[in-house]
Amino acid sequence: MKRGVFLAASAAGAVGAAAHPSRALAGPKAAVTLGDDVFVRDVWRELRGRTVGIVTNPSGVLSTGEPLADAVHRNTQIAVKALFGPEHGIRGTTGAGETVGSSTDPNTGLPVYSLYGATRRPTRAMLDGIDVLLFDIQDVGARPYTYVSTMAYVMEAAAQYGKDVWVLDRPNPVGGVLLDGPVLDPKFASFIGLYPIPERHAMTVGELARMFNAHFNIRCKLRVIPMQGWQREMLWSDTGLNWVPTSPNIPYARTTLVYLATGLVDEGGVNNGVGTTRPFEYAGGYGFEAAPYRDALAARNIPGVEFEPADWVPTRGFWAGKTLRGVAINVTDPRRFPSVRTAVELLAAARAQGKFHIAPDHDKLFDRDWGTDTVRRALIDGVSSDAIVAAWQPGLRGFESLRATYLLY
Repeated sequence: MKRGVFLAASAAGAVGAAAHPSRALAGPKAAVTLGDDVFVRDVWRELRGRTVGIVTNPSGVLSTGEPLADAVHRNTQIAVKALFGPEHGIRGTTGAGETVGSSTDPNTGLPVYSLYGATRRPTRAMLDGIDVLLFDIQDVGARPYTYVSTMAYVMEAAAQYGKDVWVLDRPNPVGGVLLDGPVLDPKFASFIGLYPIPERHAMTVGELARMFNAHFNIRCKLRVIPMQGWQREMLWSDTGLNWVPTSPNIPYARTTLVYLATGLVDEGGVNNGVGTTRPFEYAGGYGFEAAPYRDALAARNIPGVEFEPADWVPTRGFWAGKTLRGVAINVTDPRRFPSVRTAVELLAAARAQGKFHIAPDHDKLFDRDWGTDTVRRALIDGVSSDAIVAAWQPGLRGFESLRATYLLY
């Protein structure tokens, strides 16, 4: 969830699904009990009459599909004072990068404070009369996704103004095992990457909150309500939960896997299918030779993925109405698929066709996305994809050791 081209609005149906999660209620009993399920079932009693604010969006639903905000508001013994919405808004109807205004929630009648408008941190006035902030938003397991940054800012405000934060934990949809990509260089910290963690971090939001709070010294009064039944090896398909689009261009659970790859290539001259019904599932562009591009990628023997020549026509954005060519990305083994390495391979193969290109003044955007300038410089210098990937392995090993302290599952 970076700037507009990364998560510009996709098909209208995806927005509709995000705004109306009740449409995804049908299905068998989930194998995982979410943190918000545990809260609504049992833990709410521990509030002991304290007042509550809820940081959420359409993905903050119980396993039944009911929004947490609605379920909590329905409990007359919980005093809810306000709702707080991140990028895309409390009901998920605002496009990527668009300012979200404060309002009144039509479902509950509660005031809604935007954390993606005039401020990205709750202010003292917003928190007046609130004792505990509940955070319930589904992450996608990618460092550039802004909801985790919103969580960190909420925690910082809570530390400043003496509030508690309860994070209601949710699955990492791409699993909790595979780490991939460079660890962010603090020189490139931004709202799409505040702390030195990898692109693919393999942690839940609750685990990240614990790390942010202790290791990165936020020091708020934090409580994580863990899930029940989730295991690190689980992908979203293993949880038995229905996927609610986390933002307009993450319409399906499978999108989270390719987002970690093609979400990193658009500033390098490679289109990623945003503006089609399969956002992030394509890679190529105008004038690409599809079959040679596919052959170059297949020759790299990337585990867990197949590529096939494809054409697509975006319905919006710079290339709207133009036929683009390249490959469709079909993940065949999600547990082995190295998504961030694949981003490097896509860019290196584009370089071989003379299609790797960073627009003037976009080098900073490319580096911000990657959290480092080393990838860009290496691609420009003709460094092999193997060498680029090898360069980030020491950082990954260090992060793996660090994160062990904060894992809950």
